[in-house]
Amino acid sequence: MLRRISPTGLSLTGLLLAAALGLAALPASAAPASEGHRTATLSAPAALAATAPDIDVTKVQAHLTELNAIAGRNGGTRKSTGQGYRDSVAYVKGKLQTAGYTVTEQACTSGCTSGAGPNLIAEWPQGDSSKVYMFGSHLDSVSAGPGINDNGSGSATLLEVALKLAETNPAMAARVRFGWWTDEEQGLNGSDFYVRSLTSAQRSAIKAYYNFDMVASPNGGYFINHITSAAAAPMKAYWDSLNLQPEENTEGAGRSDDYSFENYGVPTSGYAMGASARKTSAQAAKWGGTAGAAYDSCYHSSCDTTANINATGLNRSADGVAYTLWAQAVSATVPTNDFSIAASPASGSATPGASLTTTVSTATTNGSAQTVNLSASGAPSGVTVSFSPASVTSGASSTATIAVGSSVAPGTYAITITGTGSTTHTAQYTLTVNGAGGCTVSQVISNGGFENGTSPWTGSTGAIGSFSGQSAHSGTRYAWLAGYGYAATDTLNQAVTVPAGCAKATLKYWLHVDTAESGTTAYDTFKVQVNGTTKQTYSNADAATGYTERTLDLSQYLGQQITLTFTATEDSSLQTGFVVDDATLTTG
Repeated sequence: MLRRISPTGLSLTGLLLAAALGLAALPASAAPASEGHRTATLSAPAALAATAPDIDVTKVQAHLTELNAIAGRNGGTRKSTGQGYRDSVAYVKGKLQTAGYTVTEQACTSGCTSGAGPNLIAEWPQGDSSKVYMFGSHLDSVSAGPGINDNGSGSATLLEVALKLAETNPAMAARVRFGWWTDEEQGLNGSDFYVRSLTSAQRSAIKAYYNFDMVASPNGGYFINHITSAAAAPMKAYWDSLNLQPEENTEGAGRSDDYSFENYGVPTSGYAMGASARKTSAQAAKWGGTAGAAYDSCYHSSCDTTANINATGLNRSADGVAYTLWAQAVSATVPTNDFSIAASPASGSATPGASLTTTVSTATTNGSAQTVNLSASGAPSGVTVSFSPASVTSGASSTATIAVGSSVAPGTYAITITGTGSTTHTAQYTLTVNGAGGCTVSQVISNGGFENGTSPWTGSTGAIGSFSGQSAHSGTRYAWLAGYGYAATDTLNQAVTVPAGCAKATLKYWLHVDTAESGTTAYDTFKVQVNGTTKQTYSNADAATGYTERTLDLSQYLGQQITLTFTATEDSSLQTGFVVDDATLTTG
């Protein structure tokens, strides 16, 4: 939680969701249930208690143990500008990717502290994308300590809830998106950048944002942001079912990442258990603990470790988060299966006799995944379109190859790519067939020196920047892939068009490899890939002082659209860093 921000909060109004949530089923009074790792879903409303899962608090604590260890390896802190934060991002990201989430690192290119790491965004790729429920927490700590209650507790809670959602894989009525924010402790900067970066339509699609900041305070209370709002109704319903008698979170108003969303009109709520404010006698009487003492005496201190965690409060918070997610986003009925289809890139040019490719991606938009058969129409005589594979399970992709015969007339042609499953959807591709012409020398990689933010690179864009421990080949910025010292993978991608009409296309880039490994065994690798095919591989065995220029002939891709990928993969110990700078792809 940020230390000091004006406590102005956004007042939210609206009808309580009592009828929709079945709140009439709640007992008027109930004693807190006996809690091991399973909490009081038994006394929750029957309609949701049957479906909302229990969150195992021991698994949440295991995430906290790892975050504490990460801080210990990085000077006792996970501050946003340090390696401890980047390692925290890598840990959470790895768990989410394995579980099947769509995961994005969003570099904070304005408003954040210089050198701050990225936001981490994860979306469960099911449900109605026009209705999004978002759950967030800040992943950074202050520089003075490891930040295990503030805010490892919120971050670990959301991670385990996300993993439980993937494990149970229920039918979804809406999309669920998780955010782990950078640079909160310096002024809510990461979440503010995220919300500012959204379009008006994207903000409108977020029906509620739920924030979790310090949900395991040792002398804590049970606080809810905007407790009387419609967004808060399921959160309050769950804690009411435990007879916790929660209160409004006045101490935290305007001091955490929900405030960034409030400033743009997004309804918000969330759980908190208190920071440096002191527990009153009335609160101690109903919640236990010590009256007159701070909710968290280790707030923003070096003692905010795994020893500073209230396991009972953490357990109740985690189960309440899951309860809220299921109430808001999980479908009570099995929805109709549906999917979407898209082509990327959506256009391309080639000379007669050449071919080009596009990636046809599908996604499950409702219900369960299904088989989608692919076909194409509208291609002119002499142009063939083939798919590999010709059918996919929604959520997977296929490569479409457009082969242009030697006698095809120059011109622009609209090709329709059709996906057929339980229903039919289409995507458009525009093919331009070039006439005869000479070679125009060109360089097609954008921002190859990484000096202009991260666009148009995609993937692990948090690796782009200027960091302590490495230097640029030229300018001030570069891409530092891997270098963690544990099992991890970083990728950077850019889609480019290699112009036709020239005899040669050459990729050049500067690569610096440093390693703690020894010998010639390739433990950690760096690969250059084109459309997923590996073209070059270097490893820890190629470590050297300074940068080495690398060259790759890509003439076979003249006249085609390609995706260029740099991938660095480390094993479980001893770091190897692969630093890339000044990449060009020149035709001539």
